Amino acid sequence: MDRPPGTAPARRWHQIDWELVVCGLRGHEVLGTDVAELRPEDEILARDAGGVRWHRCLRCDSWVALPIPPAPAGGHLPDRAEIEIPLRGKALRDKVVLRLIAIDRVLHFVILVALATGVLAIAGNEASVRTRFYRILTDLQGGVAGGPVQTSGHVGILGEFDKLFSLQSGTLRELGFALLSFGLLEGIEAVGLWLTKRWAEYLTFIATTLLLPLEIYEIIHKGTALKVIGFIINLAVVVYLLFAKRLFGLRGGGAVDEAERARDMSWETISRATAPFADPTSARGRVKPAAP
Repeated sequence: MDRPPGTAPARRWHQIDWELVVCGLRGHEVLGTDVAELRPEDEILARDAGGVRWHRCLRCDSWVALPIPPAPAGGHLPDRAEIEIPLRGKALRDKVVLRLIAIDRVLHFVILVALATGVLAIAGNEASVRTRFYRILTDLQGGVAGGPVQTSGHVGILGEFDKLFSLQSGTLRELGFALLSFGLLEGIEAVGLWLTKRWAEYLTFIATTLLLPLEIYEIIHKGTALKVIGFIINLAVVVYLLFAKRLFGLRGGGAVDEAERARDMSWETISRATAPFADPTSARGRVKPAAP
């Protein structure tokens, strides 16, 4: 028998029972709260004992005690073929991880589109923007630091502005459109990953992998803590998609991935995770095995 989530020690330090996390946020998925009676085959989902009705969560396998309905709306639970099993096991874990990656891609989308908009705006009014920028910088240097005004050779973000204003308007437009295109690509990835589409996994893997050499180059020459963190995140995304999602036929490919998802969401798996039931109203609390 499989042990329900939250009842077995974690096999690895990073293992998380996502079923319990999701149920804690969205509530349990229970049935039989408004039916008049329970049939023997319903014991896997709900049981009457001690004057209360115990409902089994189809997501996390927890049992919740609720009063027996005094005025039930239905006769009995629907047949298993009519019950939609919520995401659980690998299917739920994949959805959570892919949506976390999607959120990361949304942040990339917002930043890149904002940068592209700024660069294109500068390209359209290059002379005016350059004049205003250095006028403000001159006022700040003269009013705060005093002494001679520095109009070149800046470092940090001011140095990046120096490089930006040194480009021709045509080059700025090309840079702006490149940033916008990559931002739109990140947006498409985010939508596909949020919807857990297989094509989005391949698109994200390819786009992220192609950027890793550039990130390594940036870290070697101008490494910062943010660049290192970003590289680690992207490397983790690539490894997860390649091995956990079995891209390009690795570890059995998509067929094995779908088979594992279907197994975790099957009635057979739910039955194995059902503990024997000790009815407190029966003689000596005899343990009664769950119906298959």
